[in-house]
Amino acid sequence: MSVSTAALDPSVCAPLPVLGQDVTVPLVTGGEVTYAALDYAASAPALQRVWDDVAAYAPYYGSVHRGAGYLSQLSTDLFENSRRTVAEFLGCRPEDQVVFTRSTTDSLNLLAAAIPANCQVFVYETEHHASLLPWRDAQVTYLNAPRTPGQAVETLERALADRDPYGPALVCVTGASNVTGELWPVRELAAAAHAHGARIVLDAAQLAPHHPVDIAELDVDWVAFSGHKLYAPFGSGVLAGRADWLQAAEPYLAGGGASRKVARRADGGVDVDWHTTAARHEAGSPNVIGVYSIASACKALTEAGFDNLVAREQELVSRVREGLAEVPEVQVLSLFGDDAPRVGVISFVVRGWNSSHFAAALSAEYGIGVRDGLFCAHPLVRTLLGSEPQDPGECGAPEAEPGERSLNAIRVSFGAGTPDEHIDRFLRAVTELVREGAQWKYRTEDGRCVPDRGEAPQV
Repeated sequence: MSVSTAALDPSVCAPLPVLGQDVTVPLVTGGEVTYAALDYAASAPALQRVWDDVAAYAPYYGSVHRGAGYLSQLSTDLFENSRRTVAEFLGCRPEDQVVFTRSTTDSLNLLAAAIPANCQVFVYETEHHASLLPWRDAQVTYLNAPRTPGQAVETLERALADRDPYGPALVCVTGASNVTGELWPVRELAAAAHAHGARIVLDAAQLAPHHPVDIAELDVDWVAFSGHKLYAPFGSGVLAGRADWLQAAEPYLAGGGASRKVARRADGGVDVDWHTTAARHEAGSPNVIGVYSIASACKALTEAGFDNLVAREQELVSRVREGLAEVPEVQVLSLFGDDAPRVGVISFVVRGWNSSHFAAALSAEYGIGVRDGLFCAHPLVRTLLGSEPQDPGECGAPEAEPGERSLNAIRVSFGAGTPDEHIDRFLRAVTELVREGAQWKYRTEDGRCVPDRGEAPQV
């Protein structure tokens, strides 16, 4: 998977408008500053286009599929048209299904519930917990963290060669790491999986917002992603791909919408005829606004020109990496090395700093929002930090005093809505904090490092 390096056209490569660009936040040192949202990997802000589309539709909201009224029929058309928009955005094959879920986590748990009995699942320890943990009823092989893309393919091929060749098998892999931002060799991994009779699901939660995803081109069997990372934070996600396992499985949730016909039997029981379409796994009243927001985001990114968006983001990635490289105390985390292609997700540690302390100072003294911790990818972060992958950890900051070393990291992430000024402020803040230290005293409260409001500044 390559990253576009096409020349930028300044007229079409300005940041996309997002909500919250003018929000100001107070600084602990006094005054206010425009908030720099650099935590896109957790949840990206809503695109203005998405918000406008949702606001225009909201007065016409109605139930879908079962209503005779005008608003219900309009909402049904919008819902199903959104399914087609998402299918086109993902390059789905004619026979693929697009199932709407709540999130990437929900999508992968749905697939885990649909895999055949005795299915063998292969997953790298480098995965986000959303793709590491759902396979509780399967025979799971956890693969060690590879140090090159080629090693990732070789590791998978060896594992698949040792499996039972007659049973079903599934490989689960990320498209872009939520810790390092590095792109994985998805097409090569798909080829390896299929050569050994296995299927593959792509966790595209971090890939789809930053880079085109084409199911047919990548030759993957399924793709999962979340709306809230795709500039559509309204509570919906997607599982798209092959229909056969989904059609053969029991409905993910039993209820209205998933059932086509329900009848009482003479013995007092109930017979159910379940849908074989995507509706089979969409029981209950669907999140129409969430689904529509995803479709709106897909259209907005496509119309903006993904090549231009990717190229601009790569400039930001280069600026951040070059800026951090000028601070010797900063260590950027990487699996595949400095030359590996990556999206706008970068994690690092700062020598002599507790990561929670550093992130708290960025927020309180500079108005910059980043994330610290293990990013729900505990084994990977432990490996990258040189501790044992099985060491315990938490998704938040550990109980460590400010300035004390901690086995977690800081993550800065950005995307199509990030202004240049946010990147410039971040790099300036990192340099100033390392060179001059924090201006305020901090303490640990409920596992997080926070400004000590009762203490005077250290300056």
